[in-house]
Amino acid sequence: MSRRTPRLFAAALAVGALLLGGCAEKTSNDTPAAGGSGSAAAAFPVSVGKLTLEKRPEKIVSLSPSTTEMLFAIGAGKQVTAVDDQSNYPAEAPKSDLSGFQPNAEAIAAKAPDLVVLANDLNKIVDQLTTLKIPVLLTPAATTLDDTYQQLTDLGKLTGHPAEADAVTKKMKDDIAALTKDLPQRAKKLTYYHELGPELYSATSKTFIGSIYTLAGLENIADPADADGKSVGYPQLSQEVIVKANPDFVFLADTKCCKQTPETVKARSGWAGVTAVKNNQIVGLDDDVASRWGPRVVDLLKAIIDATAKVPA
Repeated sequence: MSRRTPRLFAAALAVGALLLGGCAEKTSNDTPAAGGSGSAAAAFPVSVGKLTLEKRPEKIVSLSPSTTEMLFAIGAGKQVTAVDDQSNYPAEAPKSDLSGFQPNAEAIAAKAPDLVVLANDLNKIVDQLTTLKIPVLLTPAATTLDDTYQQLTDLGKLTGHPAEADAVTKKMKDDIAALTKDLPQRAKKLTYYHELGPELYSATSKTFIGSIYTLAGLENIADPADADGKSVGYPQLSQEVIVKANPDFVFLADTKCCKQTPETVKARSGWAGVTAVKNNQIVGLDDDVASRWGPRVVDLLKAIIDATAKVPA
């Protein structure tokens, strides 16, 4: 998810969701589950969907921050030779001027990759790279945690790290289970507003982000704003709607891009009576962690649960 200027970010959000959603549908049909683990499964050639690699890739280009995080998490970091200009984690990722939002086939080809991983097919980049005989894996924005687990599995298989990918997936599942098993039983669910930008774009429960809050047992005030699905899960709310909904919590996923803080929210006209403001329940999140679908999803869930646990059941 891009962190350009706040206005550009807000304008591009719904369009980006549509593009990613379209890619996700196509890829999920083309990519079957990748099975196997251990040294036997690491033997090449290997296939994921229609993509077959004859040998282990050693010059991987990742044009998706989430995929970059996944590759390093499964032990394939040393095989990654270039990442896009938004991939800022982990610190050792070989950041370049390549763009995942404006992909350029010639610039990518200049890196001499033996595998390119993309989150979307903007500019028909997949066809362009395929014409250049460069192997491409499309890993669209996840809509569920199962999508994340599948992408880890596929990347593990293609990079020769199936066992490590299985271990990362298992740890994520175990950590999530541990975080959610003792959630307090509340007579009424706590409500929340998740802010993507100061223009008041949010994410509903039908999005990947929203599903993480659902795991934490929270109710999303943005859901009614996209009941017909026309905003693809990312409606723009009004101040009046938010104030009337009176959320128990405000979670800010725009602390880096847009410099939003609990103080800036408290200073907004008309927000003084909102429960989240009155009770100091405005939580600043790491923009990157809150906009990606890699292993650090566990960190996002923990931040949410830690914040809401302070409210007595």
